[in-house]
Amino acid sequence: MIQLSPGKLWGMRRMADPDGRFKMTAVDQRPPIKDPIARHYAVAEAPYADVAKFKALLIEMLQPDSSAMLLDPHYAIPRGIDIMSPQKGLIVTLEDSRFRETEGGRLSSQIDDWSVAKIKRLGGDAVKVLAWYRPDADEGTNRHQKDFVMQIGDACRRFDLPFLLELLIYPLASDGDRTTDYVEMRGKKSDDVLKSVEEFARPGYGVDLFKLESPLNARFVPGVGGEDWEAVQELFDEMGRLAGRPWVMLSAGAGKNEFRNILTHAYRAGASGYLAGRAIWLDAFAHFPDWERMRAELAGGAAAYMRDINALTDAEATPWTSHECFGRSGASFQPRDESFRHSYDGL
Repeated sequence: MIQLSPGKLWGMRRMADPDGRFKMTAVDQRPPIKDPIARHYAVAEAPYADVAKFKALLIEMLQPDSSAMLLDPHYAIPRGIDIMSPQKGLIVTLEDSRFRETEGGRLSSQIDDWSVAKIKRLGGDAVKVLAWYRPDADEGTNRHQKDFVMQIGDACRRFDLPFLLELLIYPLASDGDRTTDYVEMRGKKSDDVLKSVEEFARPGYGVDLFKLESPLNARFVPGVGGEDWEAVQELFDEMGRLAGRPWVMLSAGAGKNEFRNILTHAYRAGASGYLAGRAIWLDAFAHFPDWERMRAELAGGAAAYMRDINALTDAEATPWTSHECFGRSGASFQPRDESFRHSYDGL
């Protein structure tokens, strides 16, 4: 059974809606936003002002339907934090988007001059980290990735912030569909996804909330009730079992209908919501640099889509406080007496 510390419990509550379901919007993407803008201008590096302006627009337009927003310290926080409502949970990313590609696999690192301590001082409600992982990658690569995650988990324990871990499978040098783009691996194997979840569910990593990808490529997920959906459901059920704690789904660039199909399986398997970006706002971004069209699409199609998946979340997602990992009484504050101030450790 898991007993959350007071700070982690409060941060988890801040990310969720009042009923304990996560409806979180990701605005921390860097290459998926920077690269198309750079191509538009035919330059090597996207202008800072354009990237930051788009992120601020996303915060402004999408926060009404979000329980929390995921921001990066490069663009979204400097230009968007004063737009964001203090009633919304604040999740802050820690990993550098520029991973190191080697013959043995991908090596992750933290954003330079950024830390769990700074996220705590900023007032963040949670720390998010994306870790690329392949169970069959080079042993040294996987040791590096495990240490990377474990060190952040230790820091989150020290500063009493929830640790939200995102796991993504990626192509190795030996795979035919190798790419460094932030896209779902076309030929990913379900076993690789499940083994990754099993590894990082171990207590030593300190993960409080998983952000997980579909165990099958989004193109092959029929949605509950679709053709052969039961076999797909078994994979989602196993992923939820292995997670062993609250978890949400990521969109990984899936289309709107594809991601909705994924959510129907995830919620049946016990997921507590979503943390998604491109499935929500990519259609609007396609109109760059027409700012008025982007705003209109966010107010129209994106908002309508969020209301749709939020209704699905309300109807079918499991409140995170009810996850079986917290026991029969659910997640609660402990100790509930005057001993609290004596037993609660300071920094």
